Amino acid sequence: MKKNILLSILSGLLLWIAWSPTQYTTFLLFGALVPMLVMMEKIIGSETVTRKGAKLFWAAFIGFFIWNTLCIYWVYNSLKGAGEVIALFVSIIPYSLGPLLMALTCWLYYRMRLLTDRAISLAGFVALWLGYEYLHQVWDLNFPWMSLGNGFAVAHQWVQWYEYTGIYGGSLWILLTNILFFIAYISYKHNTVTKRQHIRQIVAFAAAVVLPLGLSLIMYYTYTEQENPSNVVIAQPNIDPYAKAGTIPHKTQLRIAAQISDSVAQPNTEFFIWPETAIAGYMNEDNIRKDSLYLFAKQFIKKYRNGNLITGAETLRLYDNRATSTAMPADTTGKLFYDQYNTALHIENSSNVQFYHKSKLVPGAEEIPFISVFGFMKPAFEHLGGSSGGYAGQPEAGVFYSQSGIGVDPVICYESIFGEYVGESVAKGAQFIAIITNDGWWENTSGKDQHLDYAKLRAIETRRWVCRSANTGISAFINQRGDIVKRTDWWVKTAIKHDINLNSDLTFYVRYGDYLARAAGLLSIGIIFWLIFHVTIRKRKVSAHVSEYR
Repeated sequence: MKKNILLSILSGLLLWIAWSPTQYTTFLLFGALVPMLVMMEKIIGSETVTRKGAKLFWAAFIGFFIWNTLCIYWVYNSLKGAGEVIALFVSIIPYSLGPLLMALTCWLYYRMRLLTDRAISLAGFVALWLGYEYLHQVWDLNFPWMSLGNGFAVAHQWVQWYEYTGIYGGSLWILLTNILFFIAYISYKHNTVTKRQHIRQIVAFAAAVVLPLGLSLIMYYTYTEQENPSNVVIAQPNIDPYAKAGTIPHKTQLRIAAQISDSVAQPNTEFFIWPETAIAGYMNEDNIRKDSLYLFAKQFIKKYRNGNLITGAETLRLYDNRATSTAMPADTTGKLFYDQYNTALHIENSSNVQFYHKSKLVPGAEEIPFISVFGFMKPAFEHLGGSSGGYAGQPEAGVFYSQSGIGVDPVICYESIFGEYVGESVAKGAQFIAIITNDGWWENTSGKDQHLDYAKLRAIETRRWVCRSANTGISAFINQRGDIVKRTDWWVKTAIKHDINLNSDLTFYVRYGDYLARAAGLLSIGIIFWLIFHVTIRKRKVSAHVSEYR
């Protein structure tokens, strides 16, 4: 059993080495799962191992836990403000939840092997894995950060066809190549095929790697953008996130953003993008035009005739009753309630103000998962800092429109890892993507680099420029091929500008979203019911046999 665990650990380490932000080792993704598949094959085929299902599950969990923890260790940093013990306890959830689902997928594959042959079971494994990834994207505990297709974020030239498939095409590619590699290895190891058949297996693996790669490189080097320029300025105020609340006056923070924006702006600049919660004082949306922080931002944009300001803000709405399911008491009378939002504001040279409320909220930190069940835990979650469990959102993606008709997709932090959700705004008319974030909570870790790299995949999926404003970095301009054409350094106060090209064409992926994952999800449900059916039949047969014996 020790050798099997070592094989699982090897897979975990290979996946980690291949992952963002590591460069030049992405190719390991094409074989990193092979030791895991060999481990499962050894356990399934063993005549001496008892309780095979349980041992396979926990061996797989160990490898996947190592991969996930080494890649997203920075989650702990983002929670340290709540205390080291609490941070360690809470961070175990994202470290473990994904690996548990991955191990469950492996266990279901084992159950399939008890009923059918290896080829059909491996095909089912692919569907089950994609189904798990989709589940981890859409349920209340969503955290699709470690979906396999994200592994190509540092090698975006390899996956230009994401404009047709999204990241699930990359997950499918990795699973397929690993399975072909595994089959070739097992055949050679056990000498179950002829030399010619083995050569064919190797050729099939090579073709599965080379053909999608070659197609992508052709797409990359032949892709040209339509000329439709707009001048954009991105501000990086570099305000310590732990000093934003209370330590530095709100107007001082705005003054910093305004000064660095002015330092690079042109008379024809159309868009200024400031980071998440750049306006840190809570503003009442119903009276926002009288708010001093709003008036300061409004005064700034007046200097630019065609200017538009897209900025992060913290806002709220007051009600005379509990008007929404997320509304909280505003006083002890029980007659006044409020919703608070992580908001993107669009401010222009008119009286019009546009709001977008962050919809993809971070489980635990910004909303309580399965609130109908765990609502009683809200006081405990609030000790984690921020507005834990307290933010309200909006039900669908939004688009900001300038007076000249330019559509912008406002994406707030965590939302940038949801490809289909970003695509919904593009389908509604967004011509470029504005990501506003604050990655300073994670400190100088690989989390900020991964977050930036994943934004490149959104550019490819939608064929839209991405303008990314991060409070402490890394801010960047990313073109429609996913190239970072201009970026800032980490933890510096600066601003950058660039002429981007607007695009109104819709990609196949924007039109149809995560169709691969939804199809796999339906197939996975079918597989699970099929397994349950066979278990039920077997139990009935055993019960009937016992009754007959008696």
